[in-house]
Amino acid sequence: MKKTFDVKRLTTLALLTTIALTIFVLESAIPTLVPIPGVKLGLANIVTLFVLKRYKFSDAAIVLAMRIILATIFTGQAVSFIYSVSGGFLCLIVMAAVNKLLRGQYIFLTGILGAVSHNAGQILAAFFILRLSGIFAYMPFLVISGVITGLFTGLVCFFADRYIPKKYTM
Repeated sequence: MKKTFDVKRLTTLALLTTIALTIFVLESAIPTLVPIPGVKLGLANIVTLFVLKRYKFSDAAIVLAMRIILATIFTGQAVSFIYSVSGGFLCLIVMAAVNKLLRGQYIFLTGILGAVSHNAGQILAAFFILRLSGIFAYMPFLVISGVITGLFTGLVCFFADRYIPKKYTM
């Protein structure tokens, strides 16, 4: 008889969602490091990348969606919902494709490409909402910040994957 759901997996994904949400809320309390709109560390993406590495794409999508929805509710930033969804899911799709292409190796590269695509998704959302082509002038700055923050995200995920025993997450 096939189980309809696995309680341990569901509980673990709920805990990982909570961790990602907590990181997001704490990060939103940190003043921005650079005076460029849209540049932030993106530390909650460590959890998304970790779930993508250890679980399926659909699990990572659920964790990401729940984090975005709950973060919108908890922080009261409903305007940022569109930007979070567009950037987050483009990031997830790119990271999943790169992770599959690289067979789970070079997770730091997956983090970099995910961060850059997250920024690209947010710029595209801003363009479609504001209809200002000048918004693309931010892209070089966002690519640079995406490479730096994505490298950090990927390296943290690499060490988390290496040192957190699989028995605790599988």
